[in-house]
Amino acid sequence: MGKKNKKAKKVSVKKERYAKFHREKPGTLDISFPDLDDEQMMQKKEDEIKIDRHLRFSKNRPVKEIVERKAKSKR
Repeated sequence: MGKKNKKAKKVSVKKERYAKFHREKPGTLDISFPDLDDEQMMQKKEDEIKIDRHLRFSKNRPVKEIVERKAKSKR
């Protein structure tokens, strides 16, 4: 049981050519938002409050047929 002769691996020309497109990329993005002045901060806070209020209190109305059926059953 002797050692087997190992052949040198043939390098793929295609892999070598396109290796530059497969560079390692960082897994996390570092996003930093610009600093806002006081007026912009107040505007942002007001906008968030308006959106929150809208999402909390604006419910989708039931379909017209359902409303009519409920009104008819209450008579």
